[in-house]
Amino acid sequence: MNAPRVVIADDQALVRSGFRLILTAGGIDVVGEAADGAEAVAAVRRLRPDVALMDIRMPGMDGLEATRRVLEHAPECRVLMLTTFDLDRYVYAALAAGASGFLLKDVTPEHLVAAVRLVDTGDALLAPSITRRLVERFAAGDVAAGTPAAIHRDLAGLTPREREVLTLMGRGLSNAEIAAALTLSEATVKTHAAHIFGKLSLRDRAQAVVLAYETGLVKPGG
Repeated sequence: MNAPRVVIADDQALVRSGFRLILTAGGIDVVGEAADGAEAVAAVRRLRPDVALMDIRMPGMDGLEATRRVLEHAPECRVLMLTTFDLDRYVYAALAAGASGFLLKDVTPEHLVAAVRLVDTGDALLAPSITRRLVERFAAGDVAAGTPAAIHRDLAGLTPREREVLTLMGRGLSNAEIAAALTLSEATVKTHAAHIFGKLSLRDRAQAVVLAYETGLVKPGG
């Protein structure tokens, strides 16, 4: 398996250096660094990494706008947002913009390496319960200025079972928990999830959870 190629975007040189050392030691190829959003967008366009580690708060163009532009021009790139706070209001907007998850800056070296490898496989980093906690806080309208409009998708193309699976995803259940709730095998749940992603043009589970709230399939607190 080829090592993921990564660009690190953070306005703090020490953070970038520390992450570079950790990722390199973990067998991951750090191909570039950026000190702000504009540099991050340029680096991704030039280097075509598999994963971009993107700080949310950077001078000039912030990580949210940079994520939008990165995914517009390089939709195959996976974006992991970096934040100091576990309930940063921008995280919700980043997930809606297509980011595959977020990491706290005090992440352990082992978790950082595992997270990059996980999203490189096409999965979402966030545990469903964490995603739900973020979405619940901000989906009801308490979102940052500039948050993109709802991800409009027509749920009519989903089967009744797929709607059930999407609803349970939105409520924060893991695949194993969904399987138990619906008396299905975990493999069957994964198949339903793949069909949901394909029909709704979703990148991963993180966007599926956001969509469940934004379409009203799941209500905050419900």
